[in-house]
Amino acid sequence: MLDTSSCVQHEPVARAPIEWVKTLAKYREPNMWRSLFELAVTAGPFVLLWGLAWWSLSYSYWLALGIAVLNGAFLLRLFVIQHDCGHGSFFNNRALSDWLGRALGVLTLTPYDVWRRTHSIHHSASGNLSRRGIGDVYTMTVAEYQAMGWLRRLQYRAYRHPVVLFGLAPGYLFLLQNRLPLGLMRGLKYWISAMGTNVALVVGLSVIAYFGGAMPILLVFLPTTLLAATAGMWLFYVQHQFEDACWDTDADWQVHAAALHGSSHYVLPSPLQWLSANIGIHHVHHLYSRIPFYRLPEVLHDHSELASGNRMTIRQSIGSARLKLWDEKTRQLLSFAQARAQTQQGQRNR
Repeated sequence: MLDTSSCVQHEPVARAPIEWVKTLAKYREPNMWRSLFELAVTAGPFVLLWGLAWWSLSYSYWLALGIAVLNGAFLLRLFVIQHDCGHGSFFNNRALSDWLGRALGVLTLTPYDVWRRTHSIHHSASGNLSRRGIGDVYTMTVAEYQAMGWLRRLQYRAYRHPVVLFGLAPGYLFLLQNRLPLGLMRGLKYWISAMGTNVALVVGLSVIAYFGGAMPILLVFLPTTLLAATAGMWLFYVQHQFEDACWDTDADWQVHAAALHGSSHYVLPSPLQWLSANIGIHHVHHLYSRIPFYRLPEVLHDHSELASGNRMTIRQSIGSARLKLWDEKTRQLLSFAQARAQTQQGQRNR
């Protein structure tokens, strides 16, 4: 099958994206014992640190807060395990994956069935300019932005500002937005998922408040949740918002090309890669989402071509925070300043 997507212009990977699917299929089978081990070494420390932070409240609020912030990393890892459950890649048993995902959804404040559906939409439409709006960081094109009035431009600038995206949005998304099945309001299944998660949260927090008062909620629950939410928001952003990302309209968009070329390979130090459960190997994950997270490094080890594709270091990722608009002419994400300079240059050349 010929891949005609214009995404292939940006990437030196010689093999066509769709050709990788057959190769990657051999990595899709999870190992039950390895999955249970990964769950244990993540949930175990999470529970221990939660208890230690609560116990520390009797001695030092600052110590408790520090432990809670550290524990946010393990909550992030639990979210990635929930993420694998949603893709059916953590256990071979679909029902077991789903019920583990629902249980973890209470800890991550994420209604599992709602998230699973919106995340599926994200995978099926990532990089498609004609299908933006669900499960993504909304991105305007330069032409769309220039056609907007001043108020709409101001709203978009506010939405894309780092203080909003990485300061306010994570708390809003996980503490408030996730309480309703937004985007899926007509589905009873999704209301049950959202309300069931909410009830479990209320019960859990009520028990904590009964035995410990407000401090465990304010200095343990909230900091842990907000740190994990912020780290998760950052990871999701840099996995799809980078200079040479790939976007196309429906007519030119191709799912495999968009998956491989529209997702980054976020190269992290080993401890951070472990805590983020290899989610930075995102180009491979999007190309074949049924691969368990613990097998993604195996793919890179076996296929150097994928290991070298779309690489982004931490330093490079910080620069991606300034990118706001997709330019369909140069096929790159640009900052507001770059888009303005490009427009002015075009006007001078007329």
